Amino acid sequence: MITAERKPMEEILDYISPFQRIILVGCNECVTVCAAGGRKEVGLLSSALQMAFMKDGKTLSVNEITLERQCDPEYVEELVAHISQADAVLSMACGCGVQEIAKRFPQKPVFPALNTKFMGASESQGVWSERCKGCGDCILGLTGGICPVARCSKRIMNGPCGGSTNGKCEISPDVDCAWYLIWERLKALGQEDKYEDIIEAKDWRPSWHGGPRKIIREDLVE
Repeated sequence: MITAERKPMEEILDYISPFQRIILVGCNECVTVCAAGGRKEVGLLSSALQMAFMKDGKTLSVNEITLERQCDPEYVEELVAHISQADAVLSMACGCGVQEIAKRFPQKPVFPALNTKFMGASESQGVWSERCKGCGDCILGLTGGICPVARCSKRIMNGPCGGSTNGKCEISPDVDCAWYLIWERLKALGQEDKYEDIIEAKDWRPSWHGGPRKIIREDLVE
């Protein structure tokens, strides 16, 4: 899932301070799971913003709406009935959702309330960890299902480096060495011989270089 964290209150207030009426839009997908932008977080931020305005002797009207998905034009259409009654939109979604709303309503200021962090998984209650960078050329089939692009600090394709100690990365004793994890995984599978296979230079062309990427499924295009 895409993970995110709420921006500092000072930054959010700086965005919306010129306005009196806003739509505060949550998202019922990834940012709900990581407790950053779901219906509950929309309500909490709405109250905090109105209290901050009151302290400055101002009033703020907040229309709280949580969409099923902000990155989907179909659900963004639900804002059409409300958009004329607001001076600006504050989005509690990942950057994809913010941009989709801005695209649909080009004449309305749209601001992010969250910082999009990474694609990750839940480690424990309240803890999420990066697992994937969306590099476009997945090599998990070669590395026992553990990604060295996202989980090795140096993105080493044939590791580990000389800084790995006792299964930990040299940047911090709290960070697992990705290649140690890969070795342990291959060993558990009885595939230790794969560890000696040299992974060829990675093709970064499908990655995030060279402009925005796009997927086109011809069988689904109308």
